[in-house]
Amino acid sequence: MISAAALEPLLARHESGAWAPEALHALDTGEEFPADAVAVLDDAGLAASYVLTPDSDFPALVDLIRTVARRDLTAAIAHGKTFLGSVPVWIAGTPEQATRLAERVRAGDPVCWGLTERDHGSDLLAGELAAVEEDGGWRLDGEKWLINNAGRARLGCVLARTDPAGGARGFSFFLVDREQLPPDAWQVLPKVRTHGIRGADISGFVLHGARVPAEALIGAPGDGIGIVLKSLQLTRTACVGLSLGAADHALRLARDFTKERELYGRRLCDLPHIRRILGRAAAAALTAEAVSSLATRSVHAMPGELSVTSAIAKAYVPTTVQDMLGRLAELLGVRSFLTSPPGGGFAKLERDHRICAIFDGSTVVNRTALLTQMGRLGRLLRRGTADTDAVRTAADLTTRPAPIDPARLTLTSATGCSLVQSLPGAYEGIRAHGHPELTALAETVLETGWQLAAELADFIPVSGGLPSTAFRLAERYERLYAASACLRVFLHNPDRPAEALAKDALWLRACLAHLLDLPDTPAYDELALAVLDWTGPGFTLLDGAV
Repeated sequence: MISAAALEPLLARHESGAWAPEALHALDTGEEFPADAVAVLDDAGLAASYVLTPDSDFPALVDLIRTVARRDLTAAIAHGKTFLGSVPVWIAGTPEQATRLAERVRAGDPVCWGLTERDHGSDLLAGELAAVEEDGGWRLDGEKWLINNAGRARLGCVLARTDPAGGARGFSFFLVDREQLPPDAWQVLPKVRTHGIRGADISGFVLHGARVPAEALIGAPGDGIGIVLKSLQLTRTACVGLSLGAADHALRLARDFTKERELYGRRLCDLPHIRRILGRAAAAALTAEAVSSLATRSVHAMPGELSVTSAIAKAYVPTTVQDMLGRLAELLGVRSFLTSPPGGGFAKLERDHRICAIFDGSTVVNRTALLTQMGRLGRLLRRGTADTDAVRTAADLTTRPAPIDPARLTLTSATGCSLVQSLPGAYEGIRAHGHPELTALAETVLETGWQLAAELADFIPVSGGLPSTAFRLAERYERLYAASACLRVFLHNPDRPAEALAKDALWLRACLAHLLDLPDTPAYDELALAVLDWTGPGFTLLDGAV
């Protein structure tokens, strides 16, 4: 299985061919699928990383997604969809189903995920595509729409209504093999034109009397919605790699522009205001990376809390990166609007990334999911109950993750969110360092945590809808998670960040200032200098290894 460290130079060797920015731009303009770029990923064996086994390294998978995404989000989303489409089998399939699908995935066969429908969007309980038992198997009829790789996929994990009455136990999953169907049984719908990722195969399909064998059923009849919810815990967590790659790409464009552009006889990067914008954007990127690191390692260390962790990661990381892109657009000025290379790279990146906050549950959907558990999260935050051993394991980025066990995934978290609930211990660890500014920032974070915990004491989810103020609570909880992630990465990885970021706790001071929404701090200026000197492919805390 290829690593991110090996994939990066491989893609670099194709910069004058399939992965040339000009070639990818031309395909985007023509709304054409990046087939040659995807073929390079197939030849590299990237699809093998999408096969989830107990020995899989989930953070390594996200690093691979990040490596592809920093060059082109369209190709990353198109190729990575196979992981999303396969997850239900890794979660709930039989060993035989998993073995067969793994062979197909490793061979490069695309897999799509047939969840949504034209008239129902994310309301999966309203789905109409139906499966009826027939002749020892099942017959599927209906439409799925806005499906990535609907036309290219050889296989699809399809959610179907198996009980006419519907309900939480009225749906089931099926692994459908197009090659085992008559040509008219799976009809591909026309490609849908999109604002971003224009070359991706976003369309849909209609099943007409599609007969599949009994072994195509994933799990038991009626398990479909539960499988979806558990699968989303993994897919939402994996999606952070797309945003991290976009952040790398954006920072590189901004770095190059500010170093090369002169205004009134001075380079842009020499202007204090420009450095402040660049430094705060970098701080946002590093907080997103810290959240991603803890969330991806929680797949191994705290799978029972992923219903909370994945919702936080999927809401926080894409939203933070999109806000960061907005800051950098101000810095780039008119260059951020150009649509042709070399200046047009940012415009394509910015519109491509917008989809990252939407698929696999939008920010609102994820915050709603978080709010359904907010009462318990508030109680456990006030008590300070936490699995501190698991938190340390998740936060120590030098240790090999424990085996993945999908059986430990739960629909709700009985233990809440140990990372946030262990915040008092993290504060004590920071205080022991004796750094006055850092201690003051950490103390402010702790105070915001206690304030939020007190407000959550009166929070009761409202049946039939949530007030807008509730979503502000969810956003604040996400920031508390992000701050806790930064503190833990700092405490448990003293030797990982590059010297330019580690000196005088620079990266942590900048990240906490960003999370506390402090507009003016010297840490942003110092961090901007680190960005200007950065030469690796990814702007990262991890020793430049990404």
